[in-house]
Amino acid sequence: MQSNKRTARIAGLLYLIVVLAGIFSLAYVPSQIDTTGDAVATVRNIVAHESLFRLGMVAGLICYTAFLLLPLALYRLLSPYGKQPAVLMVAFAVVSVPIAIAATLDKFEVLTLLSGADYLQAFSVEELQARVMWSLDAYGDGLLVTQIFWGLWLLPFGYLVFKSGILPKTLGILLMLGCFGYLINFTGRVLFPGYAESGIAGFVRLPAALGEIGICLWLLVMGAREPKTE
Repeated sequence: MQSNKRTARIAGLLYLIVVLAGIFSLAYVPSQIDTTGDAVATVRNIVAHESLFRLGMVAGLICYTAFLLLPLALYRLLSPYGKQPAVLMVAFAVVSVPIAIAATLDKFEVLTLLSGADYLQAFSVEELQARVMWSLDAYGDGLLVTQIFWGLWLLPFGYLVFKSGILPKTLGILLMLGCFGYLINFTGRVLFPGYAESGIAGFVRLPAALGEIGICLWLLVMGAREPKTE
């Protein structure tokens, strides 16, 4: 029992790092800096809040590193209840990490463009602003592709939570629903230009948020129940 609870709490701690670092880098920092469609205002905000922009990049890399370790801890906890789903859970999660890190390189390009280096004098102010917006859009596109795998890993994860009996089945259901929420969000953003402003966009990922925050706190505080023995 002690080993099971210890593994669960390690997974919960890693999940907490993912959640907190992810909220900071993917939600808070953009809310303070990004001004949709306004290159001048966005560049001005990045220059004025450069430290925050850099902290967001560091938090993002911390998030992705923890997310690389998280499925390994969960594999140790949940693989006895299904080896193949556990392997899929790890594979989908791990694949997302290099894509997300590659997307972060576009933010480094933003810092380069705004560094004031002598060779950048070949570009006009308007050209630099346009290139900054292009890099930010490329970063957003990279994260959008990453959402495919952020969704897919939740399906085997949720299935294992539901099947195991050592964690609440309700959380397993929310996680599985969260998979489809991520995939719907990706499909909507790719196929329908006005999807981001639609009412469903803010609702469709709610099960994933509830499931992931819920399982994070449960693992961290409650741990995992002792598996039944014959």
